[in-house]
Amino acid sequence: MQREQGFTLIEVLIVAALIGVLVAIGVPQLLRARLAANESSGIAALRAISSSEANYATTCGSGGYATDLADLVKPAPASGHGFLSPDLSVNGVRKSGYILAVAKNADPGTADVVLPTCNAAASPRATSFYSNAVPISPGTTGNRYFATDTPGTIYVSLGAALPNPIPGAAQTLQ
Repeated sequence: MQREQGFTLIEVLIVAALIGVLVAIGVPQLLRARLAANESSGIAALRAISSSEANYATTCGSGGYATDLADLVKPAPASGHGFLSPDLSVNGVRKSGYILAVAKNADPGTADVVLPTCNAAASPRATSFYSNAVPISPGTTGNRYFATDTPGTIYVSLGAALPNPIPGAAQTLQ
């Protein structure tokens, strides 16, 4: 008996089963990697915000910190460049699975700074700021919530967004 060219049904089914097993193993790993990348991006954005806040307060904000991302993006007249990347131009911006925002620190010791800024900031400045990164879809775009404030330490929470002001018992990012 002579065999015709091609594959038998059993051979095709075995290959399809092997592909299914590989996909079942690979997809969860891919999703975990994407989730970790989103969280890393959220942390990096908070570090950039914290650094730009420090630069803004010392060079343009008359000692006050911006309470809106839009004020950090506005350029200083002397340089023509903003303190923060334009992709973080508004409170509530969505970036890499996280929602980012800046606000006045709600600590009772935080005061308003009324001196003018070099970039005509639209929002009032404060002696301390609070910034957070909240997952757009918890469990899908990120499992952890992040926040930072004036000293620049990044805090993490697994269950819910960190409150403003950040409590003293909050867990720091390791």
